[in-house]
Amino acid sequence: MSTEFEELQELASADARDVYSETVIDHAMNPRNAGIMQDADGYARITGPCGDTMEIWLKVSNDTIVDATFMTDGCGTSLASGSMVTEIAKSRNVDEAQRISQQDVLDALDGLPQDSEHCALLAANTLKAALRDYLTMKREPWKRAYRKY
Repeated sequence: MSTEFEELQELASADARDVYSETVIDHAMNPRNAGIMQDADGYARITGPCGDTMEIWLKVSNDTIVDATFMTDGCGTSLASGSMVTEIAKSRNVDEAQRISQQDVLDALDGLPQDSEHCALLAANTLKAALRDYLTMKREPWKRAYRKY
């Protein structure tokens, strides 16, 4: 029984490698920075047109992102995109991080199939929204008391 299961796993893995890069598979199977962050300085939650929702939390010190985490209810490519965008964002200053684009995420993942590219866009847009939230909270810290996450 376990031999049949192992054979099926190997076939599925070979099929995935025909479609996805090793980087995408690695980030989907071993996501970095997954989880909720308490006392985040910036937070955003966006639901994409495909129905996947991504959340990103940021910890910022001296306008530099010192930590970033994410959660998604989406597919493997959403998981890989969230993992990668948080990796890219860490150690960047806010201005640099605001320029992280869908293409940057796609390039870092060594590409995605065309019908999955929207996952990289969702990740980049959620990061930008979390950065906007950080900047708003920095300007108007009283709003932090009304934040719900």
